[in-house]
Amino acid sequence: MSRRAVLFLPAALGLLTASGFAGSSSNPPGWTPADPPAGPGAMAPNLTAAGKDLLLTCLEPLGPPKEPTGHQLRFARLTANGWSKPSTVASGPGFFANWADFPGVGQAPDGSLTAHWLAKTGDDTYAYGIYLARSADGGATWSKTGMLHDDKVPAEHGFVSWLPEPAGLRAFWLDGRETPKKGPMTLRTALLDKGAPASSELMDDRVCDCCQTDAALAAAGPVVAFRDRTAEEIRDIYVVRRTAAGWSKPVRVGADDWKIPGCPVNGPAIAAAGKQVAVAWFTGAPPGPRVQLAVSSDGGATFARPVLIDTGKPLGRVDLVLDGSDAIVSWMSLVGDNAVIRLRRVSAKGKLGNPVAIAATNSARGSGFPRLAVQGGRLHVAWVEEGDQGRRVRMGSLPLKTVGPG
Repeated sequence: MSRRAVLFLPAALGLLTASGFAGSSSNPPGWTPADPPAGPGAMAPNLTAAGKDLLLTCLEPLGPPKEPTGHQLRFARLTANGWSKPSTVASGPGFFANWADFPGVGQAPDGSLTAHWLAKTGDDTYAYGIYLARSADGGATWSKTGMLHDDKVPAEHGFVSWLPEPAGLRAFWLDGRETPKKGPMTLRTALLDKGAPASSELMDDRVCDCCQTDAALAAAGPVVAFRDRTAEEIRDIYVVRRTAAGWSKPVRVGADDWKIPGCPVNGPAIAAAGKQVAVAWFTGAPPGPRVQLAVSSDGGATFARPVLIDTGKPLGRVDLVLDGSDAIVSWMSLVGDNAVIRLRRVSAKGKLGNPVAIAATNSARGSGFPRLAVQGGRLHVAWVEEGDQGRRVRMGSLPLKTVGPG
């Protein structure tokens, strides 16, 4: 069976149960719209907090949105005075524009920015590489710096996470250099120097092929979350963390024992503060589909028993931020034939707040993965809206303190 043969949809497996709370498509109290300067047909938004600002990247079509001749990676900065004029990081006909494997940007300790996008490297559907560009003027102009990975194999490379650390800007990604030889997908990392990477390091030699990675900086160093894959096709969420002795062995976050013969295209989210590390994820393992959160108090070495966020009709597509010691999780859940983006607060002791419905959206692939970021005491949410007028990127925010207290 193909690596991507399974896109997990709960309805297809007959696992739906009654939702634990009502679905509302209206915006919550305190909501402030802040749609970015993205053109018609834009997709794949991604948010990065950078000091007092927010950085946004998204893909826009070249030519007619329904029949594009290529794509361009666009960048904009949200400050206290509003959105900056957008700039173009890169453009061309060879972009790999995908609903689940989206571009992004990271800010290094020296203030420089590095953005990545995906472009084809061969004839196979999933033969694409990770390309980089650097900006030393806050994103006004960009210079290409090459590829992130240190191989030229025409195979899948993507699902990148950026993480600033004292020594520079670090990237984590899924690397398919072994797949043309029938080998597994791997997890790799590299530290960038002025936008160009050093040699990559292997972190896990067998992982799920197309679930997003995510990374956070804990007290002892970086922690990366990803979906692993055993020889028996168990695809649970793991983390690897940096220790005094180097990179740790992978540690399983929750023992779901989800056996599935293809990638569910549904990666985890991670956030950290000091020794506290929180991981949110989706699983379709028995007794049914659910979104969960697990918290570590020792930097990711061990995790407490998972807390159930939604056991009703979740699609997953999670994201996660911390507010003090509380975690705020976002995810998508089915409501009728469509979907709703939800938020829920979880205390460090596992107390659940009331769920908050942010916006109605489409349950199809094109609606992508909603993204979260915290800036100025507010929680910002970016997502894709698909409707009669076509696809567009939407964004808004609400005060952190109003997000689902119990």
